[in-house]
Amino acid sequence: ISETIVNKGPEKIRPECFELLRVLGKGGYGKVFQVRKVIGDHTGNIFAMKVLKKAMIVRNAKDTAHTKAERNILEEVKHPFIVDLIYAFQTGGKLYLILEYLSGGELFMQLEREGIFMEDTACFYLAEISMALGHLHQKGIIYRDLKPENIMLNHQGHVKLTDFGLCKESIHDGTVTHTFCGTIEYMAPEILMRSGHNRAVDWWSLGALMYDMLTGAPPFT
Repeated sequence: ISETIVNKGPEKIRPECFELLRVLGKGGYGKVFQVRKVIGDHTGNIFAMKVLKKAMIVRNAKDTAHTKAERNILEEVKHPFIVDLIYAFQTGGKLYLILEYLSGGELFMQLEREGIFMEDTACFYLAEISMALGHLHQKGIIYRDLKPENIMLNHQGHVKLTDFGLCKESIHDGTVTHTFCGTIEYMAPEILMRSGHNRAVDWWSLGALMYDMLTGAPPFT
């Protein structure tokens, strides 16, 4: 994991630069913490710290590839509706990604609370998601896991795409890939049929997400 490209300036970023505040989420390979920076630049600012265990990741080649893809894409892609990677560093046994903290929580939780969205609310979110997907596609990246759980909201209520582990890079016009991945309820038919797919699968998923927002459940469930 390269630290020099993301971590601008002479400051040496290490775990001790951050105070752990609470656990935001847990997974098979690590945890996400809410942290406060206590040393150097951005002192006092709140971030989300994603901590991954190297020993767990390297057991599986796919997991290693997904982790590298997420790190590379977060480093490369800067967009108002995509989560921002602030720092990246590692220790002997762990990888650390320091991301902007998104206090609005998951779109999934908001949809759970409200049941359905009014059309103008759905249009607002879908427009911002479309812009984020379009930006990824311009860079040759397919997202491939669009669902409410992977869409966060910032303190102003704007969308931020997160979780880029299933993305595929270097997919341009005429290029297809065959990996079976994603979430079934939002997955395009060509992925299910393993017939080869391109960036069009993200627009299928957006349509399924729109249906979910307006009816309270994904189509075909």
